[in-house]
Amino acid sequence: MDTEQIREKLNAQREELLERVDRTSKHLYQRDKPVSPNFAEQSVEMENQELMYTLDREGKEEIRKISKALARLDSGEYGLCVNCGEDISEQRLEVLPYTDVCIDCAE
Repeated sequence: MDTEQIREKLNAQREELLERVDRTSKHLYQRDKPVSPNFAEQSVEMENQELMYTLDREGKEEIRKISKALARLDSGEYGLCVNCGEDISEQRLEVLPYTDVCIDCAE
């Protein structure tokens, strides 16, 4: 397992997510236009707002997981399941490089 390649991949993912979360946060917290007086438009705006909050939460959670994976790389614990201590398959780590559990423990 090439840990430097993994580190680069995780850092690239984190940077992409930080940019997305920044854009989402600006959309959520720095609104330029007032709320529409039209009830139907307000309803759509509220649905869009909920979606943006969800994207914001998910992005921040994924950033947290990536940071933990980078810390595991630094400590030499990357690739080991935090539940059972067994190796996490390289295939699983390729798909979810920030995962901290093997497929058996994930199920």
